[in-house]
Amino acid sequence: MVKVIASSLRKGNVVEHDDGKLYVILTAENIHPGKGNSVTQIDMRRISDGTKVTNRWRTVEMVEKADVDDRNYQFLYSDGEGHHFMEPNTYEQIAVSDDVIGDQAAYLVDGMVVSLKTFEGAALAVELPQRVTLEIVETEPVVKGQTASSSFKPAVLNNGIKTTVPPHIGVGTRVVVMTADGSYVERAKD
Repeated sequence: MVKVIASSLRKGNVVEHDDGKLYVILTAENIHPGKGNSVTQIDMRRISDGTKVTNRWRTVEMVEKADVDDRNYQFLYSDGEGHHFMEPNTYEQIAVSDDVIGDQAAYLVDGMVVSLKTFEGAALAVELPQRVTLEIVETEPVVKGQTASSSFKPAVLNNGIKTTVPPHIGVGTRVVVMTADGSYVERAKD
């Protein structure tokens, strides 16, 4: 355990709370009101039983931070037990539950390399690449003459996520989207 100031806490960090239990940080936000002390608002989940808690610390308060193992893992497959990842050097496998991955599970692709934070063998947080390449499976037909327009049309990706794409993109086209919000970036270059 290391003592750090509350304003330096980030998503995925593990901290020891006042009750002596360990919590993984889900969101961390530094709030600077016009009057009064700045505070760090933290949403976190207790590692032992999954209970979610919200806490506030003054930004200069010292907090106990645990040492977390942060390594790259390769996604293998998903089943009833969770989402399975493999550490490429040791071939060690780990199953990650849906509550850890959340909405990001839709963007998992076979062979994708992700950053996985673990503490004493338990998965705490998964960080996907910022962009992923997917295929359009459903959209309105291409309309001639609208290639220079700045308008967008709705489309469904092969993972079931809905997004908006430029009018010249048709069904079967591979596109690059942001994993954070599913927004269209560009047509894939492959």
